[in-house]
Amino acid sequence: MSLWAIIPVKPLKNAKSRLSPVLAPDQRFMLAQAMFRHVLSVTTTIQQVSGVLVISRDTKALAIAREMGAKTLQEGAMSNLNPALLRATMVVKSWRADSVLVLPADLPFINAGDLRDMIELAADRSLVIATDRNRDGTNALLIRPPGAIKYDYGSGSYERHLRKARAAGMLVREFQSERLSLDIDVPEDLREYQEILDQGQFGHLPSFPVLYSAK
Repeated sequence: MSLWAIIPVKPLKNAKSRLSPVLAPDQRFMLAQAMFRHVLSVTTTIQQVSGVLVISRDTKALAIAREMGAKTLQEGAMSNLNPALLRATMVVKSWRADSVLVLPADLPFINAGDLRDMIELAADRSLVIATDRNRDGTNALLIRPPGAIKYDYGSGSYERHLRKARAAGMLVREFQSERLSLDIDVPEDLREYQEILDQGQFGHLPSFPVLYSAK
């Protein structure tokens, strides 16, 4: 299996706007960059992943990706997520990928074991999917072959991706992982993030203990 990971990245300086009530702009930038680097560091070291392609309009994110050994694709200024992912998928298909794994850049606790377990579940004409804690979004999506269904990210994408795959007659496997289910979007997510950091792991990620130490 020739599997390529695709990581779409929003402009880092504008990332995590919903955390603005609790984090300053420089803190949001620092958090977004650290999570992106973590996802990249995990994904680029997995033997089962043939390569990693980062698509973004942010030149800083693209530079980080190249620095860490990933391929890059410049996103158009007016593009949005689903067309950008389709474009990236067409690129890796031209590189003879027979599977794609789409990962967001804001999974601070993802590890290699999660991804290897997901990849093990893949089969011919299959979709392997992991959702968030609310069973609403799509936090990891493995499709074989690439382009077997159209991407439909946005609110409620988890159920839409499941429906599309089943309608296409694909084998559907849902992957459960506490680490994959936690993305950082709203202040409550940040509270859980900080509680995990307070346990003494993930020292490479930024910590914000002042926010919640008195709560």
